[in-house]
This record gives sequence, structure tokens and C-alpha cells, in this order.
Amino acid sequence: MDWLTESARIVVVVAGGAAAGIVTYLAVSLFARLARHSTWGASTRLIWKRCAGGLRVALPLIGVYLSLPFALEAPALERTQVVLSVALISVSAYLLIRALYGIEDLITARLDLEHEDNLDARRVQTQLRVMRGVLASFIVFTAVIVILLFVPGFRQIGSGLLASAGIAGLVIGFAAQRALGNLLAGFQIAVTQPIRLDDVVVVEGEWGRIEEISLTYVVVRIWDERRLILPISYFLEKPFTNWTRETAQILGTVYLYTDYRVPIDELRAELDRIVEKSEHWDGRVKGLVVTDSKEHSLELRALVSAKDGGSAWDLRCEVREKLVRFLAENYPETLPRIRAELDGAHKAA
Repeated sequence: MDWLTESARIVVVVAGGAAAGIVTYLAVSLFARLARHSTWGASTRLIWKRCAGGLRVALPLIGVYLSLPFALEAPALERTQVVLSVALISVSAYLLIRALYGIEDLITARLDLEHEDNLDARRVQTQLRVMRGVLASFIVFTAVIVILLFVPGFRQIGSGLLASAGIAGLVIGFAAQRALGNLLAGFQIAVTQPIRLDDVVVVEGEWGRIEEISLTYVVVRIWDERRLILPISYFLEKPFTNWTRETAQILGTVYLYTDYRVPIDELRAELDRIVEKSEHWDGRVKGLVVTDSKEHSLELRALVSAKDGGSAWDLRCEVREKLVRFLAENYPETLPRIRAELDGAHKAA
């Protein structure tokens, strides 16, 4: 009758897992239905969507773990419990990390990121992204420590690692110095925020937007769709230009080089007409001044304003094109030219 006893034990384990699975399914379905019909449903669904998959794994594992004493005897029971303990700790860490993502989704959904001057929203979004990464790393580290020190069977490995921590710490510390520096830099950027998500920056001579900020690196989306990957410590150690540090509004300049006979007043009036008809001008600043007089030409600077970096670029290109066309069509004699005078001997030749 040993086979019957063994079969009964297997049935107990399977029944425990199946019961936990059924309870999980019913709980998930009930909670999802309540979320859809409650006033807080929209917010809860964002977190629930992230955590539902992990719960579908965690609860059946708990059911199997609780049914093991009725189905197995030592030493098989101890070995199986070790395996399930590791699985439960891992799933719990996964659930906590998914919950962090859900909380980030919940807060981000309430931010007005579509507003033209969304400085505050991008500040919060950047802090959320970096802090989520820091907390997720802490959760993973804690889960590994718990497995090594508190789960029977792994305790000896954890103790051995701690015993050799003196030598290993020097080796690992030397190898991980730069990685830890980047990690601390990421935390510092989350607090001081020299850059934020979607900031317009100029780094390494390239104009682009901050597309991603992780714990160790930053992705800058260049204007031509290339991606510039930089270590996060770069933004604490090297100078760079941030066009949207305080506000998205920005001034743009257009330089023209003309003959000394150029009619400045007519050119100013044409600039006014151009920007007032442009969809890229934000209505704040417009002006034209002579900034330099060179040997063969005058240097003119048109100054215009726009709501953000992208609009400023388009406005500058539009103003430059239309002012050059205006001069070519109405005052071609004012375009840059080089004058030469020949003496009498050369004239005779």
C-alpha cells in the first residue's frame, strides 16, 4: 500500500497548488471587476496591471508550500522547501518591483506632460524614474541577501562569502568603483536635476533631447534620430548646455552678412512681417541689430523667440530663408560682394 500512500501525497500537493490557483483566479477576477466599477478603479488598474501576473505565480506557490508537510517527509521535504523558498523570495521581489512600476505609472498618468512648458511635470517624472531604479536595485540586493543568509541550504554559501569579504571586497570594490560612482551620480541627478527627461541639451557638439535616464547611463536622442549614450557621471563632471533648465522658452539668432548699403529699416520691417505670420514665433521677442562691421560686409543679427528648442530651430531657418530671399529680390546690390580697383598699368594691359 506504499504506492497508495505516495499517490495520496502527490494528490495533496497537486490539490494544494490547484486550490491556491483557483483562489488566485477568483481573487484576480473579483478585484479587477471591483476596480472597473469603483471611483478609484482607474488608478488601481495601473498598479494591478503590473502585479497581476506575479500574484498568479505567488499564490499557487504558497499553496504548494503549505501542503508540503502533508505530502513529503525529510529529507525530501527540506530540499523541496528550500527550492520553494527561493522561488517565493524571488517572486516576492519581482512583485515589489512591479508594484514600483505601477506606482510610477499612477503618478505619471496624473502629470501634464503635454503642456508646452512642462518643467514641473518633467522634474517629477525624472525623480520617479531614478528613484524607482534605486529602490528596485535595493530590492534585488535584499532578496539575494535573504536567500543566501536565511534560506537553509544557502546559509553556508552566504557565510562563506561573508568570511571571504575582506579579500573579495577589495577585488569587487576596485572592479565596481566606476559602476558605484555612476549609481551615486544617478541618485544625485535625481535630487539636483541638472537634466530632466525631454530636456533639450547640447553635448559633445550634438543637439538633442534627453530620452532616457537610467541609474548608470543617459540616452540623448540627436536631432537626426541617432542616440548618444553617455555615462550618467558625465553630466556631473563635464560642462554641457541645457536649453530648458528653467523654462522651455528660448531665444534664437540668425546672422546675415550684407553690403554696407543694406536698408536696415526695411529689413527690420520685413523681419516683423515674417515672424508675425510664423506659427513658430511665441510673440515675445523680435529684433534686428548691426553687431559688427567687417572689411567687406556688415554683420546683422536677428533675434527671435520661440516656445521650445524645436520651434526655435524651425523659426531660425524660416527667418534666414525669407530674409535672404527678400534681399535677393528687392535689394540684390546689398548682397555681399568684393570690390577690386585696377591701377593704370593694368588697365592699359
